Amino acid sequence: MTPEMILVFSILGVTILLFLSDRIRLDLVAMMALLALLLTGMITTDEALAGFSDPIVLIIAGLFVVGGALYQTGVAGLMGRWLYRVAGGNVTRLMIFTILTVAVLSGFMSSTGATAVLLPVVVMLARDARISPSKLLMPLAFGALAGGLLTLIGTPPNIVVSNVLRGAGYAPFGFFTFTPIGLLVLALLIGFMLLVGWRLLPDRQPNGEDSYTSSAIVVDSKEMAAAYGLKQSLFRLRVRRNSPLVGHSLAAIKLRNRYQVQVLEVQSWPDNARHIQPPSPAHDGYTIRAHDVLHVQGRAVDVMYLAREASLGLRPTEEEPGRPVSAELGLAEVMPTPASQMLGQTLQELRFRSVYGVTALGIKRMGKPLSGDPASVKLEFGDTLLICGAWKDIANLQKERHNLVVIGQPKEMADALLDTAKAPLACTILLGMLGLMVFGVVPTVTAVLLASVALVLTGCLRPQEVYRTISWESLVLIAGMLPMSTALQKVGGVEFIADGLIAGVGGLGPLAVLAGVFLITSLFSQFISNTATTVLVAPIAVAAAAAMGVTPQAFLMAVAVAASSAFATPIASPVNTLVLAPGGYHFFDFVKIGVPLMLLMLALSVGVLPLLFPF
Repeated sequence: MTPEMILVFSILGVTILLFLSDRIRLDLVAMMALLALLLTGMITTDEALAGFSDPIVLIIAGLFVVGGALYQTGVAGLMGRWLYRVAGGNVTRLMIFTILTVAVLSGFMSSTGATAVLLPVVVMLARDARISPSKLLMPLAFGALAGGLLTLIGTPPNIVVSNVLRGAGYAPFGFFTFTPIGLLVLALLIGFMLLVGWRLLPDRQPNGEDSYTSSAIVVDSKEMAAAYGLKQSLFRLRVRRNSPLVGHSLAAIKLRNRYQVQVLEVQSWPDNARHIQPPSPAHDGYTIRAHDVLHVQGRAVDVMYLAREASLGLRPTEEEPGRPVSAELGLAEVMPTPASQMLGQTLQELRFRSVYGVTALGIKRMGKPLSGDPASVKLEFGDTLLICGAWKDIANLQKERHNLVVIGQPKEMADALLDTAKAPLACTILLGMLGLMVFGVVPTVTAVLLASVALVLTGCLRPQEVYRTISWESLVLIAGMLPMSTALQKVGGVEFIADGLIAGVGGLGPLAVLAGVFLITSLFSQFISNTATTVLVAPIAVAAAAAMGVTPQAFLMAVAVAASSAFATPIASPVNTLVLAPGGYHFFDFVKIGVPLMLLMLALSVGVLPLLFPF
């Protein structure tokens, strides 16, 4: 072993330890490793920076944009609801259908592309099932890797080993030669995830901003309303013909000042209409007409007093208790910032409803709801306000950074803000991208960038949302670790270990050598490209088979299976990196699930491959 090898392996070892410690962000650790290789002269400046221009980095960035557009146009939601109906809302079936769906896609297209297409779908699935995305996103990534073994074109290592086999004078692998072992690997993955992996998967929310939703916490609107004591404060009032309110605007009658009752929504029932109109958010300029239905919030005694004084009919609410949201109206929870100009003033003094277009329904202080009219309470830092208003006005509040920050929103808001009219266009662009990738019309990176630009130009994803959809931590992580692959190859580290291992176990027979080939490929595919690993190890596998006087098919198939078993680190494959941030995973999450799964894949390969491809 040369001094250069020792140095590179030392840097790699320290990097792995830092990854496992989880004390420093993964992207920062990757940059530290890159700098260590650069400063020690193991790589040149051009080689150090090459990771940031590598096609895989651009592909991942573009696929985040594609996923964001699928979410924004509602395509992800539609696909997610279909899967949810098929699975019946059962979490176990959700995991199985997620793995099977991405595996089938990965058999005919890039596993990275398949993962990116389904990533926002699975996030929506998790939301609807009320489970953490971390319970489904790692199975999604692993299913994509396993699915690459279903066909010859499923993943580049399959094509590499087939070409090496041809070069050795044998017939190359056929299109479906991989299918039997691929199906066994997929079955083993599903069995492991259901029996063991499910318990090892973390149950946590993504760190920081999610790639496809707002930074506000998505909560249940009923729970949100109940926390502020609103369960019994929502009523509907029918305006009679003789009501003194008829012909007056909401601003003029001042119901909040006179009766401590506020109007949230209004529904009109014109004389010539057969049915009442859908509710719409109330605004101060609305003029009340006979037969209007007012959706109001207030204490029961105040609402009954108003109904008696203003000749209004009190009607039972059709909404569930604590659920004052409709297609147009919703709830959100906001908090004044430490530097907010609102502190020390009441909402009435601030003209809160006029300025922001929303109404405060309640205030919590130190976690407890305050009694009385929220508009008359002087705000203190730490107070949280439950607001009600049109979805677009709540969305505008999310852009307010100086005075207020939105800390909670119901899931109905995310659905209401989707631009579903562009869903057919987004699907067309997506299918075009997949067609270009499957048939190899243009390089994968070109297909992805074409789709990303088209989605933005056609308005499927707003330009200001593009940078929010990209997980920059994931991009920096993989760009920073790619030079490690270059360094390992430059110093001959892969060949050194491969030659030594095969030389050590060669005397134990073909099965031992097959296991050694699998282990070498698995080890290095965790830190360098699985395609690059396959290019390095496949010729060694053929040479080992020739030296032992056996056919190389089983050895090469072991290389392919190991290359698709890159489960143990988030940098082992782009699909792992894709789900890292949206799933809120840590480095060790992949280790504790991926390592035992890889050992099972090793046992499967040693036990089955000699039967499928006799020596």
